Amino acid sequence: MEKLEKYRNFVEKVIVKYAQFKPSNGNIEVQEVLDRERDRYLLLNVGWDNKHRVQRCVLQIDIKNGKIWVQQDSTEIGIANEFIEMGVPKEDIVLAFYSPYRRQYTDFAVS
Repeated sequence: MEKLEKYRNFVEKVIVKYAQFKPSNGNIEVQEVLDRERDRYLLLNVGWDNKHRVQRCVLQIDIKNGKIWVQQDSTEIGIANEFIEMGVPKEDIVLAFYSPYRRQYTDFAVS
């Protein structure tokens, strides 16, 4: 349970950090979705850029079976690297945006 709570705090810290970066164009709201009950975490950009609707998932992270599952990562640095810097071992990070077949070729967990 201690590991789960630590991972929840790490994920929330990353989401809150990136929520500070507001898009420079348009009237875009940055939304944090932190669902500890289901261990689902999102960072969304929602709004309007001139006449165009913006609905973009910047980050989507789940915690499943004691591992951090990076479902979507639109950051430049790659949030998996930030989790490693926080002390999360690579075998506890799943790059879920890769197909299960391709994950075996990464240094991270397959599932």
